Amino acid sequence: MNEILEKSLLYDFYGELLSEHRRKVYEASLFEDLSLSEIAESEGISRQAVHDTLKNCDKALINYESKLHLVERFLKIKGEVTEIEKLSSLEGDEKRRLTDIGRIAASVLGEL
Repeated sequence: MNEILEKSLLYDFYGELLSEHRRKVYEASLFEDLSLSEIAESEGISRQAVHDTLKNCDKALINYESKLHLVERFLKIKGEVTEIEKLSSLEGDEKRRLTDIGRIAASVLGEL
């Protein structure tokens, strides 16, 4: 998975667990694509403090994921639902398709 997408997903799931200051710095870097200098100037802190904050945020978000696995579960369910969608549009052996859809649906329900 591309690094920006991975960071975005982690932030979407766990960003609210960061302090307001950390969220602001992380959003400026990730979503606004501001440089360390630009963020430092707008926040009134040093470039090194911005760098350290971003690294600490990355570590915290990865740590939350390692304990909670919400992004992993989301991606698994998304893949299974995509597979159901593909199976539902195929022509051919109806019984096999329905069996596959039932198996995948059971897996999705098990995750919830």
